[in-house]
Amino acid sequence: QVQLVESGGGLVQPGGSLRLSCAASRYYSFSSYNMNWYRQAPGKEREMVAAITSAGGTTNYADFVKGRFTISRDNAKKTVYLQMNSLKPEDTAVYYCNAVHRVTGYNSWGQGTQVTVSS
Repeated sequence: QVQLVESGGGLVQPGGSLRLSCAASRYYSFSSYNMNWYRQAPGKEREMVAAITSAGGTTNYADFVKGRFTISRDNAKKTVYLQMNSLKPEDTAVYYCNAVHRVTGYNSWGQGTQVTVSS
């Protein structure tokens, strides 16, 4: 079973930045997985934030983070990142890392990391 561990969340003021990391378990074929970041705010449904293909050649973003967030990955370190700039209070949510095998569709989730944007 794939294990994903997110880190990097915390409290930041509006306009600030955070970088989230999601590390995959050691014996996991990370480079075979497309990776996604989702978020879920209290009382709202989970929504996709950003996605990156297995080799990192293609990225996609939700409209509400375009120009502010950047997803990237380091397959050698088995880690995916989400650089978040110009944070807004409405970005407050639990952020989840998601892995989807590019062939089988096998799906795995991390436990989430809290991001709070507040003055």
